[in-house]
Amino acid sequence: MIPYGRQEITEKDIKAVVDVLRSDFLTQGSVVPKFEHKLCTYTGVENAVAVNSCTSALHIACLALNLGPGDILWTSPISFVASANCGLYCGASVDFVDVHPDTALMSVNALESKLEQAKQQGKLPKIVIPVHLAGQSCDMKAISKLGKKYNFRIIEDAAHAIGASYLDKNVGSCQYSDITVFSFHPVKVITTGEGGAALTNNLEVAKKMQLLRSHGITRDSKEMTNSNVSDWYYEQISLGFNYRMTDFQAALGISQLSRLDEYVVKRSEIAHWYDDQFESIPVTPLIQKESGESSHHLYVIRVKNKEGERDRLYKYLRKNDIYVNLHYIPIYRQPFFNRKIRLLGAEEYYKSAISLPIFPTIGKNNLKKVMQKISEFYEHH
Repeated sequence: MIPYGRQEITEKDIKAVVDVLRSDFLTQGSVVPKFEHKLCTYTGVENAVAVNSCTSALHIACLALNLGPGDILWTSPISFVASANCGLYCGASVDFVDVHPDTALMSVNALESKLEQAKQQGKLPKIVIPVHLAGQSCDMKAISKLGKKYNFRIIEDAAHAIGASYLDKNVGSCQYSDITVFSFHPVKVITTGEGGAALTNNLEVAKKMQLLRSHGITRDSKEMTNSNVSDWYYEQISLGFNYRMTDFQAALGISQLSRLDEYVVKRSEIAHWYDDQFESIPVTPLIQKESGESSHHLYVIRVKNKEGERDRLYKYLRKNDIYVNLHYIPIYRQPFFNRKIRLLGAEEYYKSAISLPIFPTIGKNNLKKVMQKISEFYEHH
């Protein structure tokens, strides 16, 4: 069976985790801050807050930007549901901005048009969350310009995009956003098992997120109402959560981060290899823009929009033990959201997209098997 994504765990990774397991601190020790520091060094951002999932990172990012009841959050419909759920967790309402079907990234034109209409209706968003699908950055410079014009905050959902770049800076630098979030789930570019991080250049926002990930509790006397107390004293000064990352997860993250650039190079090589194969097969890979380099978390192809072709190809590959997937069903189609809207770009993408296997250890034989079965499908159909 060839999965669409898979982690690589080396002996170095195992040793890093075991060293922590044999230490005095499994959590709330020194390793999480070391991981955060290395994330800052890699991305060029000033602050990183490691948490137990990217979903948690999205949640505390929204709260740190004061999203609440009566506010509106906009995001992409082509994403995992967490990109929208984080707004609902805060009591805000959520709406969706269409994507360009050739990239599956938030359309700047669609965003601008929707903002103009929302301004007339008095329903502008407080936060917009562009999603860097498959590892490629959205047009953040243009989105940032609209953010200044229409006064909304920006959270980059870079769950797929650690290791990617945009306009010669690493994704995560927050040059054009308030906060960027990463995911370290096992199918992502690097992993901590489960885990995530929220990055920002705003120290006040970073401190809010640090409080929120650990019950809203502080031991900093400068933040307390009663500072003339013993060392054991602490105060809960806000309502927070237990979103902490463990030290052994962070140790795995540090070890994996040391190979991040190597992983991105391997993923890029696989993506370019696929590109060459599809010159003679009637499918189209997602367009890669010249504004940056993708981390190639996913390799998505789009089939011709013939009735049922995508589903037939999906079933054929799965029958042959190639576990392709679909990223994603438009969020507004989920029964929980129960929205009657149908966005043209998102729908065009949805009915034609399949994610093929891509991960550094896939091997040439498995890649050739994937292409052989796709070729067979089109020969027979």
